Amino acid sequence: MARQKGVIKLHGTLGDITFYRTRDGFMAREKGGISAERMMTDPKFQRTRENMAEFGRAGKAGKILRSTIQSLLRTSADPRMVSRLTKEMVKVIQMDAINPRGLRNVIDGEAELLEGFEFNISGKLSTSIVAPFTATIDRVTGDAVISMNPFIPTDSIIAPSGSTHYKMVAAAMDINFETAAYASEHSEQPVQPIDTVLTSALQLSNSLPAASVNPLFLVFGISFYQEVNGTFYEMKNGAFNALQIVKVSGTP
Repeated sequence: MARQKGVIKLHGTLGDITFYRTRDGFMAREKGGISAERMMTDPKFQRTRENMAEFGRAGKAGKILRSTIQSLLRTSADPRMVSRLTKEMVKVIQMDAINPRGLRNVIDGEAELLEGFEFNISGKLSTSIVAPFTATIDRVTGDAVISMNPFIPTDSIIAPSGSTHYKMVAAAMDINFETAAYASEHSEQPVQPIDTVLTSALQLSNSLPAASVNPLFLVFGISFYQEVNGTFYEMKNGAFNALQIVKVSGTP
């Protein structure tokens, strides 16, 4: 792969060279490689086919997870979030110690590896909220709860320049990655000022099906706003909003 330079940028194919655009700029690469038919039939590429199958399964699993909290991700995800999540899903699948290579899956893997995943690299939860919180999932009852003791916003929230208010959100998800069936619920607090007044204790509760046998997830995040004449505007269209998977309960 080569990077195009100069004023004129090319698109398409010229001879054996293909020109295309990516997030990293304009690129060029030589045509070639093995045929799709050989890739899918030649015994020499058995390992490649296994890797392709699991990568595809990871991509599908990531898409299912994202769909459960799509409304939150509209303003709390960076441009490379999808590829980053797929990469982490591959790690989950690779921990499947039951099925053979090529057939490993998320349910038999280690979904707990997703705990701590940041949906927005530009606004990480760990650098946005320094006040301690607890995240709990009760698989028996289905209760998924975020709890915070009272805190002073100006001391405990690292807000982007220009923001005057914030709002904390949480969501819980019960996902069957094999059937793509899921249950999800999210909750949020009213918009709050970033001031020196001690807050009340916070509890964001969401309910999932009781005694589920699926992987359970709890996400927690914060959104920032600027108040202008009584109207709250999201800071830079959510570029600094944080959302993280803070708790995972894998299959029992």
